[in-house]
Amino acid sequence: MTGHYWIAAPLRRERDRLRAGLGLPAPLAVVDAHRRLRGPYSAAGALLRQVAPEALRRMPELAARHYIELQESTPELAPLVPQRTRALEKMANAPGEASRYPARLHSLRVSHGIVDFLLAALPGSGDGPRTLVVENVQHADVTDHEFLAAALRRIPAELLTLVVATDTAELEDPPGMVSVSLPAELAVRTTRVHHPGAPAGAEPDGPAPDGAGSGSLAEAAARYVAGDCISDEPALRAAYEALTGPERAALHDRRAEEVAARAEEEPSLRLGTLPYHLLRGSDGDGAGLDALRWAQLRCKYLGLYHAAAEMGEEGRHRTGPDVRPDLWWPFTRETGVCLAAAGRPEESAAVQEEARSQTTMPKHHMSLAYETGMLYARHFPPELRDERRARAYVNQAIAISDLLPDLKERAFFSVFNRNGLALVEVRAGRPDEALRLLDEGIERLDRELGIGERTWHRVGLRYNRAQVNGMSGRLEDALEDYASIMDLDHDFADHYFNRGSMLRRLGRIEEAIADYERAITLESPFPEVHYNRGEARRELGDLDGALADFDRALELEPGNLEALLARAGLLADQGEAKAALADVETGLLVDAEHPHLLCLQGRLWGEEGRTAEARDSLDAALSHDPELAEAWAIKGELAYVEGDLTAALADFNRAVELEARPEFRFNRGVVHEAAGSLVQAVADFDAVLAVTDDEEARSRRETCLRAAERAHP
Repeated sequence: MTGHYWIAAPLRRERDRLRAGLGLPAPLAVVDAHRRLRGPYSAAGALLRQVAPEALRRMPELAARHYIELQESTPELAPLVPQRTRALEKMANAPGEASRYPARLHSLRVSHGIVDFLLAALPGSGDGPRTLVVENVQHADVTDHEFLAAALRRIPAELLTLVVATDTAELEDPPGMVSVSLPAELAVRTTRVHHPGAPAGAEPDGPAPDGAGSGSLAEAAARYVAGDCISDEPALRAAYEALTGPERAALHDRRAEEVAARAEEEPSLRLGTLPYHLLRGSDGDGAGLDALRWAQLRCKYLGLYHAAAEMGEEGRHRTGPDVRPDLWWPFTRETGVCLAAAGRPEESAAVQEEARSQTTMPKHHMSLAYETGMLYARHFPPELRDERRARAYVNQAIAISDLLPDLKERAFFSVFNRNGLALVEVRAGRPDEALRLLDEGIERLDRELGIGERTWHRVGLRYNRAQVNGMSGRLEDALEDYASIMDLDHDFADHYFNRGSMLRRLGRIEEAIADYERAITLESPFPEVHYNRGEARRELGDLDGALADFDRALELEPGNLEALLARAGLLADQGEAKAALADVETGLLVDAEHPHLLCLQGRLWGEEGRTAEARDSLDAALSHDPELAEAWAIKGELAYVEGDLTAALADFNRAVELEARPEFRFNRGVVHEAAGSLVQAVADFDAVLAVTDDEEARSRRETCLRAAERAHP
């Protein structure tokens, strides 16, 4: 048997027994993915702690290339890589105040960066094929789902055989929007080794591990807690359950003390084991909740929204408006925000509605109104978005903010909430009104706040104004905003990515490429920047560079339709019809009604002489986008080849009407020439020569003129 494996059995000892019979390559590591251990990246971090120090010693250049993903997933590695401190944070008055929060897909990008690191580091280790075993994946955080899904797809089993181990319950995707599906990848990329489980009342297969069933109940319970309560051995769990509450708390206190002593050097423990034991110890409502709050803030800061929301749920249910109100509101607010950011807006709405019934604080209701407005403006799926409700909730937030007694707070929150209203205006198709709100907000903060106050929000307002200017075609104004933003905030990849796109629209292609390349150095791998740089390279005639970028985009996201279409088109232009068709077919599996893919399929089939199939594809493309000029032009070419000049002329007329490209005018001129409409042919060739120096157009024009003279001497 070869390839990656998925072992499913009720208990870990049974999974170990099944694994022993597989004849796997030598072990690289056996890691545990249970999120109780280290929270996000429990498995990926455990692996990196084992392999990264030696790999960085051997290949020090990897530190600069992968500093983001190494220190964010595995903070113990931070001393070994360049430190990442965002520029705005240096001006913050409080920890995290200046933070912008990463996009939902940031954690997937980090996972791809980890895979890139492993692909670079493992071949040079000199140890030959190895095996990575990842246990307890049924309890893994979303981040380890993403890491394993990327690793299964991108790491060859000949380099590193992955063994994913779970119990026999159905492995499900996390709630909300799924960036990549681990169950789907397991289904197609692994050989499943399955133990169906024992009948009810039967003993598990194999002997219990040493100590699992021996000694006193107290000793077994102590072993369970010392193992951070992740063991699935029934005897250990039963011993723990048999203790009294104070006895359990004492064991958790002891374990928390041990973990705290290590947490300075192993900070990832603060996201899992440490808050877990403190919450269940004798000071759960004090030190435990404080530790949980710290972990939630850290996860939110890193864009680990599923984990932050889960921590927030536990925190808000352990507190209340009358019990630790200092923490109830922050837990509640952050839970709603993080659920929305994780693509779980319905759950966020439920948290916010419950909070409304539990507080009478004006600032709480202001915040809840704003966040609910954002759900209706941007977070809900399209069919549930509602401009009227979004506007109503944001207006409520504005009304409350305008009544705040503190002048500086009033200025800040009034502007902040009107910033939200600007988003509603954009979504409603009123960019001018959005710009007015943003301009007024910028002027008010500059007027009413001191230099250095709320710098992060001032930058955010200008960023939003740049976005609105860009989408409404005011590109030079947008570039001015970006120049101002990047004076203060020069290490944020999105600024360079967005500015690069605007520069490209202005035809400043070399500058756009420079911005895309800067964005690549400031963020873990993401497909969009490679796709955009590929398009820019193609415009400069760097076809090899463009193809490399499209390849990279599709390595990171095989279903990226824009990259599939771009690569297929480039391959088609280079005569690689078979490869181009393969990309088209892959794209149509994702979206069977994609008009541009159908159009390219029609072109390629037409070039192969499969005229009927080509026409079917083109008709399908036009049924979804009747104004797709390219499809009309290709239909015209097919009709011309078949000798139907009337149909060809009608198709080219429609193509030119929609988009008067020189190539469309040239081909219509050829049809006019064949039909004997020489005056019309000359007009088309003249139009081509007005914008190009096409020798064939010039030659055909002269031929038509001579023919016209002969016909009318």
